[in-house]
Amino acid sequence: MLRSLWQYRYFILSSIRGELKGRFARSYLGAFWFILHPLAQSLIFSIVLAEVMRARIPNMDNPAAYPIYLLSGMAAWGLFAEILNRSMTIFIEQSSAMKKIAFPRLCLPVIVWGGAIINHLLLLLAIAFIFLFFGHYPGLAWIYVPIGIALISALAFGLGVFLGIINVFARDVGQVMMVVMQLWFWLTPIVYVKSVVPESVHPYINLNPMTGLVAIYQDALLLNRAPDLSSLLPAAVVGAIAVAASFVLFRRASPELVDAL
Repeated sequence: MLRSLWQYRYFILSSIRGELKGRFARSYLGAFWFILHPLAQSLIFSIVLAEVMRARIPNMDNPAAYPIYLLSGMAAWGLFAEILNRSMTIFIEQSSAMKKIAFPRLCLPVIVWGGAIINHLLLLLAIAFIFLFFGHYPGLAWIYVPIGIALISALAFGLGVFLGIINVFARDVGQVMMVVMQLWFWLTPIVYVKSVVPESVHPYINLNPMTGLVAIYQDALLLNRAPDLSSLLPAAVVGAIAVAASFVLFRRASPELVDAL
């Protein structure tokens, strides 16, 4: 399976480039739209909640602490949501190509993954400039961000491919996941600081694999400190299981995938 992906690496790279060009074709701002969407959402939350949340962020006297905290979490969640959501629908979206062209079907979610990583890196670059505007300078802790990218993308890829295969045979999965993703977002400390919610909810938040992954960004980008690596173990385990399960299911369902479409 991995060997076939390597053999089709040029096809994957050219498809990623084509997808990025096609997504923003005939758009004056192009890729900036991908950056502006999370920035606009963060701005709305900041206007509404900044005064309440700023005092809850530890060891931060910067008046822009909450917008920075929010942008850090939104960047992490945006990567996760894009890979998962697009991987979940990519087989249906590309059903025509799958019926006409012979290529490893796993190339499709890999193309989604590659495009999402590039978009994410552009967003991080924009966020770095915004932090400079706020007087918040990137520190050495930014070197931990690639760990977050790797773990988040692995978790999202595994879940996305697994659910994407099921979605081919049972289209209700996509509708259910729209609700699940909304609940998942609010169960993750992105808009709020964990200390503001009742302690009875903390065990559920701690079980959420995205809690530790989002914290990598918040620790590195806002507090300039290394993340608690022990808190990443659940996310790493869940991500590894998700990727392994998606490969097993893909191998079993692949012969019937095109017929089901």
